[in-house]
Amino acid sequence: MENIKKEKVTGWEVAKDLEATKQSILERMIPEAGHFKAMFAGVAVFSLLFLVGIWLAGNPFEATVRMPSKYVVEHGLLGNQWSIIWSVVLIAAFFEFMDASAGMGFGTALTPLLLMIGFDPKQIVPVVMIQQGAAGLVGAYLHREFQNVEWKFSPMSETVKLALIIAGTGVLFNVVAVVGVYKIFTIPTVWIKLYVAALLLMMGITSLIQAKQERPYKPGKMVFWAALAGFNKGVGGGGYGPVVTIGGLMAGVPVKSMMAVTAISEGTVSTLSVVTWLALLGSGVTIDYILLPSFMLATVFSAVAAPYMTRVFPEKLWKIVVPAYCLCLTAYAFYKIIPDIMKKLAGS
Repeated sequence: MENIKKEKVTGWEVAKDLEATKQSILERMIPEAGHFKAMFAGVAVFSLLFLVGIWLAGNPFEATVRMPSKYVVEHGLLGNQWSIIWSVVLIAAFFEFMDASAGMGFGTALTPLLLMIGFDPKQIVPVVMIQQGAAGLVGAYLHREFQNVEWKFSPMSETVKLALIIAGTGVLFNVVAVVGVYKIFTIPTVWIKLYVAALLLMMGITSLIQAKQERPYKPGKMVFWAALAGFNKGVGGGGYGPVVTIGGLMAGVPVKSMMAVTAISEGTVSTLSVVTWLALLGSGVTIDYILLPSFMLATVFSAVAAPYMTRVFPEKLWKIVVPAYCLCLTAYAFYKIIPDIMKKLAGS
């Protein structure tokens, strides 16, 4: 009886029960009455943020300015001019779908792509934080409504405990990393990026090899992975979602529920980052929201569809997809940093 009670407060039994009662993909694909309400709520939130993005893209405040980045200059978008950038919408929609369904990849992959297109970091980073904050928190709600996870506070479920551990430990080690790497020690950025890529490669391969094994749940391991993810975020700005998600799988958390835990954790961290950016506006920092309408347009359907697809496809499939996608991101990371490593080794 005691073991049954423990099982009932994990927060991931709801996904197991769903697959046990609705064993085929088609059965899980048929929406239930409450799903339409949840989908509408998600679309409504992102549609509202899309309208807010349109307003902010027009530079309504002194701290909102159009930065003369390469893309802006080449496309005549100086002053208060802006437009929906459809190439960004398509790219962001793909990476948001993968991020919301596999727990990783939006900021890690999208930020360097937008830099290559010709946008300024201040046109990218604050908007990514806004998008990830909204998508993470709404995603946590949708994952619950689509029966991928259950959030219980009395008694507290393991999923809630994990979210608290990841957020708290991650923030602490994020601060430690920033102070240690950038204030006490001086480490070239290229070696930081190499470390993150090598870590993701190791974790992706290990998780993929062990995908068919049932791992016993060991919550103590999650403290380590949360600390490592927070450290990565501090030293390199990336490698948070992949480490948290893959680390959770290696700690024995079922993949569907782990994606929900990653969503609420990263959503919380990103929301706090947005608050920090807004607090800095009073000290002379400026922000360009030109990408916000495009980001929110991309998110409207991707962020809603992804948790639903998590529900539809079986747990065993996601055990392969998640680490495989992690390895794809790792390959992209190595592709980006190898030229910088060669230059560094050549002494240039």
